[in-house]
Amino acid sequence: MTLIKSISGIRGTIGGKEGEALTPNDVVKYAAAFGQWTKENSDSNKIVIGRDARPSGDLITKMVSGTLQSLGIDVVDLGLSTTPTVEMAVPTEQASGGIIITASHNPNGWNALKLLNKDGEFISDVQGQRVLEIAEQGEIEYVQSKDLGSFESNDTYIDFHIDRILELGLVDVEAIQAANMKIAVDAVNSTGAIAIPKLLDKLGVQDYKILFDEPNGLFPHNPEPLPENITHICNEVENNRYNLGIVVDPDVDRLAFVSDSGEPFGEEYSLVMIADYVLKNTPGNTVSNMSSTRALKDVTLKNGGSYEASAVGEVNVVTKMKETNAIIGGEGNGGIIYPELHYGRDALVGIALFLTALAKFGKSSSFMRATYPNYHISKNKIDLTKDIDVDDVLAQIQKKYEKHPINTVDGVKIDFDSEWVHLRKSNTEPIIRIYSESESKNTAEVLAKKIMMDIKEIVTEKIED
Repeated sequence: MTLIKSISGIRGTIGGKEGEALTPNDVVKYAAAFGQWTKENSDSNKIVIGRDARPSGDLITKMVSGTLQSLGIDVVDLGLSTTPTVEMAVPTEQASGGIIITASHNPNGWNALKLLNKDGEFISDVQGQRVLEIAEQGEIEYVQSKDLGSFESNDTYIDFHIDRILELGLVDVEAIQAANMKIAVDAVNSTGAIAIPKLLDKLGVQDYKILFDEPNGLFPHNPEPLPENITHICNEVENNRYNLGIVVDPDVDRLAFVSDSGEPFGEEYSLVMIADYVLKNTPGNTVSNMSSTRALKDVTLKNGGSYEASAVGEVNVVTKMKETNAIIGGEGNGGIIYPELHYGRDALVGIALFLTALAKFGKSSSFMRATYPNYHISKNKIDLTKDIDVDDVLAQIQKKYEKHPINTVDGVKIDFDSEWVHLRKSNTEPIIRIYSESESKNTAEVLAKKIMMDIKEIVTEKIED
């Protein structure tokens, strides 16, 4: 069983022993700590919660709600919702924070508490450490019955979210409607099955099919929108002549597309293609994390903007976007952040912007994909023993390649002439993750293997010493 406490919240498998998985005691412990933290940092006495459709969600929602009310905090429960919808609801409700009950792309045996600040953005690392400190101190004082917080159900926020998307200047409903597209959607039996039909209806899309459209959390396949997990919709699009396939993860903050030929775009290119459309109409800067494709940098420079890379993690991307006044950014995992709407990964706004871009492009989605550079990313990892100093290994790699441009904001990223490699250590186990990119799939894999051999040589030398 697994319990992970990180910058993005408290995540774990359901069932098992307290402290080793996401048990009821752990849910109450960390929900109470977060509630206490909001009371220390905000004048508001309200927290917004929402969940994806996984089977444990309703149970955890009730525990979270009861815990917060026991602290004297008023709760607004959006019920089955999406992560970006909850993010937008928090500031609208003038709440002190939010909790999204979702394990995102993890299987339905997992769940999590994603923690938001009063702006509807993920709490920072420092703030997260304070929440964990409160949880470990175990000195939380609950209120008397006369001071219990209130509870309110509100299922209108998905409609609110979609209405705000339709108000955006770069979303053109008339162009989408005129394009008369035929679209297939893989909603993975979660809340995308609720939100995406609402969105497509309001965008004027009349011919669409929702695959896996029961929001029961029984995911029909691994819910991470990677090419190897979405073969069903690829076949559906190709065999039934759809113009486009759309894939989201269970909490609808990651987005991937399938072209009319049945080929996945690759989730890295969701951000690239949407950013290109945005930049052509509102020139500016972009940000993605250091493990994302350099294609975003290419299209940004082509459109006269500047590009910056952040450390991995949505909160780090958002921080860098604010520093550089980026008009669009996100992560290569299919996360689109469009500040004109809000600072959070949002598949719904991504769909609206992409459909507008495709409608205005006037040709097939496969032809559109072919107009962009075709980079390949190889993702690998190397397991080490617990006695190995991973930081020292990374320092040795940095020294070995010191003649090349190196970024150490998040691990070690080495830029070569037309390739890069990024090494990051795991915070929970003795692992180094190795990401490499090249215009050639084979070159990307060879580069990763070369770095892995370097690491093995360094480790062997240390053992012999």
